[in-house]
Amino acid sequence: MNQKGGVGKTTTTVNLAAALALEGRRVLVIDLDPQSHASLHLGVEPQGLQTSIYDLLLDPDGDATAAIHSINENLAVIPSETDLAAAESELATVEDRHRRLGRVLDRVGHAFDLVLIDCPPSLGILTLNALAASDEVLIPMQAHFLALQGVGKLMETVSLVAGGLNPRLRVAGVVLCMHDAAATLSQEVVADIEAYFEQAKEQAVPWSGARVFRPPVRRNIKLAECPSFGKSIFDYAPTASGAADYRALAKAMLAGPVPTAADVVVVERAVTEVR
Repeated sequence: MNQKGGVGKTTTTVNLAAALALEGRRVLVIDLDPQSHASLHLGVEPQGLQTSIYDLLLDPDGDATAAIHSINENLAVIPSETDLAAAESELATVEDRHRRLGRVLDRVGHAFDLVLIDCPPSLGILTLNALAASDEVLIPMQAHFLALQGVGKLMETVSLVAGGLNPRLRVAGVVLCMHDAAATLSQEVVADIEAYFEQAKEQAVPWSGARVFRPPVRRNIKLAECPSFGKSIFDYAPTASGAADYRALAKAMLAGPVPTAADVVVVERAVTEVR
């Protein structure tokens, strides 16, 4: 998630999911943005869908498997449609409005090792559903000053959700997108984010274990082109730097940081859930 638009949320959701699928993980992408960009990126047209995430949020006890579109052996998507924008108002008075997505995942999540949710660039019922159903938050962002200013607000949002709707929620870290490692501004912003996370390590906050993931995703025109062909970067330009970066990023995330004593319980729980 990131409440700022154009920072690489959909690009990261789709291509990181595709990279994790290449590593042998069974991955489900949930397109929770009414713009349907993740669906289009994976070659699923929003028009004419029989069942979408919109239908499942309105009726979480419906046939969730009917909404799952298989992309390849290890990758699938539950697509979005423009009607999803109406969910904000249609669910506004529903008692369990923030837990609808969690009910859907309770029914289909067992078929996958990992679920990645592409959130809209706003904090409303849709994003709150994602946070209530998730274990971790990934924050794609560009290393710009204004993006840095928004990190604190994102942490406040996560803290509020963790304090009420979802006590298990934590921030995994930041994924740097469209990155220029040589730029002085980028270096300064990354240093500030790392210092922010370092200070949080001794605090009882959901981002106490957060980190800046490496490698950063370099600016690459192929990443901008592949959505128009309905393909991930690995199907469109497998030798491009964007493919190399997301593949390396997936490997780094699966490897995880060097665990501390406090991490052991989290790791054991995650392994149990996957099994």
